[in-house]
Order: sequence, then C-alpha cells, then structure tokens
Amino acid sequence: MIIQHKRLSALMITLSMTLLLSACGGNTASDNTPAADTAAEGGTVKIKVYAQHFDDDTKGPFDYAVEELKKEMPEVEIELDPAVQDGYQKLKTYAATGNMPDIYFTDWATLQTFAKSKNVELLDDYETTAEYKKNLNPGVESRLVAPDGHVYAYPDTGIEFQLIYYNKTIFDKVGIATPIKTIDELAAAAVKLNAAGYVPMSIFAKEKWISAAFYNGLVTREESQGFGALGEQGMTELPQPFVTAAEQLEQLQQAKLFDANATNTNYDQASSQFYQGKSAMFVNGQWEIYSAAEKLGDQVDWMYWPAKDEATYEASKYYIDGAGAPQGYAVSPASANKETAVKVAAFLAAKSAEYKYTQLGSPIISPKTDKPIASDVPVMMQRVANELLPNAKEYAKLLSNTQIQNAINDNAQNMLVDGFTTDKFTENLNRTLEKENK
Repeated sequence: MIIQHKRLSALMITLSMTLLLSACGGNTASDNTPAADTAAEGGTVKIKVYAQHFDDDTKGPFDYAVEELKKEMPEVEIELDPAVQDGYQKLKTYAATGNMPDIYFTDWATLQTFAKSKNVELLDDYETTAEYKKNLNPGVESRLVAPDGHVYAYPDTGIEFQLIYYNKTIFDKVGIATPIKTIDELAAAAVKLNAAGYVPMSIFAKEKWISAAFYNGLVTREESQGFGALGEQGMTELPQPFVTAAEQLEQLQQAKLFDANATNTNYDQASSQFYQGKSAMFVNGQWEIYSAAEKLGDQVDWMYWPAKDEATYEASKYYIDGAGAPQGYAVSPASANKETAVKVAAFLAAKSAEYKYTQLGSPIISPKTDKPIASDVPVMMQRVANELLPNAKEYAKLLSNTQIQNAINDNAQNMLVDGFTTDKFTENLNRTLEKENK
C-alpha cells in the first residue's frame, strides 16, 4: 500500500506555520451548533473531500466508501480533491487562506495545529461521534480521542507501525543470514551489500518523519514507550536508551546502511530502488505490505527491529514501533454543510475501514465490521495478524509536544548525514527538553 507514509504521519509541523495559521485562519471556530445545511437545486448537498487517492491502494478504500455513501445518503454529491503527498502542506495552505474543504484527511500533528487556528470542527458532542465510539475495536480509543479529551477526526485504521522489509533473493545472493537480530549484524550486512553493489536500505528521508520512525524503532528496543517517554514534565535530559539508539543510528550510518543521498530521496525514488532490486531493504509502515507483495511476491518479507544484543532482541521484538495518534477524516467548521459533513466523514472512515478489512485482509482498523474477508491476504499480513499482533507486548506512546517532535524529526534526519554525531544529536535534544519539560 503505497500510501500512508504521508498519511501516517507527516510529523513536521513548523512553528512558523502554526503562527501563520493562528494569525490567518479565516474560519470561525465552531460552538458545536450545527449550521443549516445548504442544498443545491434538486436537493443535492455537495461535499468537498480532501483525501488520499494516489493509486489502487488509496483509491480502492475511498471509491468503495463513496459508492456505499450513494446508497446511504443519495442526496450527497462528493467532490474529491486528491491529497498531495507533501506532508499536508497544501492542506495547511488551504487553512491559511480560508479555503478549507468540507472534509479532509490528516494526522495528529496537523490536527493540533488546526485546533489552535480553529480550522477543525470539534466532534465531541455529535451523536455521530457517540455512535462511532461505540463501534470501535478494543484498544484503539487513542485513534479517536485525543490526549486533550477532544475528538477531531474519525479514524479508519487502527494503531499502525513501521517495519523493515527485505529482499530475500538479494540476501541469499550476498550471503546474509536471517533473521538479523543485532545492530552489529545489520551494520555487517550493510558492508556486504555495499560491496556487492546494492544500496543496503532505501529510505525516503526527504520526509523527516521516516528517519524519526527508524530512530524510534531502535529506541523501542531500549524503551518500550518510544518517544512518548520524552513528554514527561521534569525530563530535561535525553535518557540513556535514547542516547544508545542515537549511537546505533550513527553506527549504521557510518556502515553506509543508507544511501548518501537519503535525505534528498522521496518515497517514489526510495520505493523504486527497492522494487527494482537495487536496494536490499526498505523501511515503511505495515501498509507497504500490499505493494511489496504485489511487486516482489515471495521475494520479500519483513523483519523485527534489531537490538544491541540477542537477549535484548528476544525480549523486545514484540514492542511495537507505532503509537495510537488521532487521525482520520476531519470536518471544517466553515463548511456550509457542516452537519451533513460530520455524518459523511464518519461514514467514509467506517467504509474505508470495511474495505481495508474485507478486501485487503488488514486487521488494523478502528471501527468493527461484521463482514468477512473476501480476498487472499498477503503472507506478510498473515504474519502480522497471526504472529506479531497476538504477541504484541506494548505499543509506543504518543508524544504530543510538537516542539520536541520537531526536534526529533530534524535531528534524526541529520543523523543520516556524514559528520552529524550522537553528541550533537544529544546536545540539540537536551536544549529542547530543557525548554519544554522544565
């Protein structure tokens, strides 16, 4: 599923954009008093939706949801505004210019910014929200209810996470044993792969969130809460597990695990390297399983995150590199058809989830569905469903402090560049922690 690296999580909210939105947000905050919907001639209510619609993997769930909507709410006409894979920058521009669509799909970092600039409708008191909450799968409440207690969007997926994918054919050809359990083994594999002419691991680090997600994968071997541990008041210095993970990232960078141009590489370029057999590994969320299986068949599999030693690997491999951040279909307070938009947003999210489960076999959805799986499920997803999720010990915790998250994103990306050291990483993070948590 070539998609949600952008969806998940563009964790790149900048202070400048926050201020811009706060200053320029042309929309008026909602008091949760539904506005009278306006219908065009013939009784049609037009709803503009900014949503992911890039390829078969994103078009499928959305188009299915829209077709189902025609049966449920035939008076509604959906106008799709296809989302741009830009970390929600286009959406932020819409907000800054007072041009928000009725409904938009976005992540927690963006929702936080929009909450400040009053560009997101609070969904707390809508009956639709109460019904959505009743139908959630167990353990995914954090996808709907934000840390501040509000509901900003209706989620379709459950708690997603990052995996390392690898090409088994290349590994066999180069002579790399699997599973890779330790950082030293991964560094040694990088040396072998470089010598054989391969890029060891493709990463689209032009998007900062993926280098931060890679770093978080290493952190969770040492600290199961992941980044969430950094949000505690009084934590003014980077804890040792985070320093250890930074040292491991530096070790892997020096072993040339990543391409020298990694921080200028986008998703299309990185995934193309992997699918064309030019790189041996690729990092992305579990949603990549579908594209990987389609393009590489049984040549590809995923591995658990390596640790400092085998004992730590065995003890920590079921700690999940993913946190339950709110995200999904949100509604603009400025919508002329706000009441209808709220119902449509919830419906699109629920039906998108239904498609992901029934057609893609993904167990990682937020709302329940009573329909059966109607298609073949990729072997890698079967591993997730049968091996990983039933044994999951803990998910990483959500970090809601955007200043700390931004500092992690910036500095984790810098760690992929020659000459940027663990000491510099730690110094920069300590400066931010001292300011935010004192």
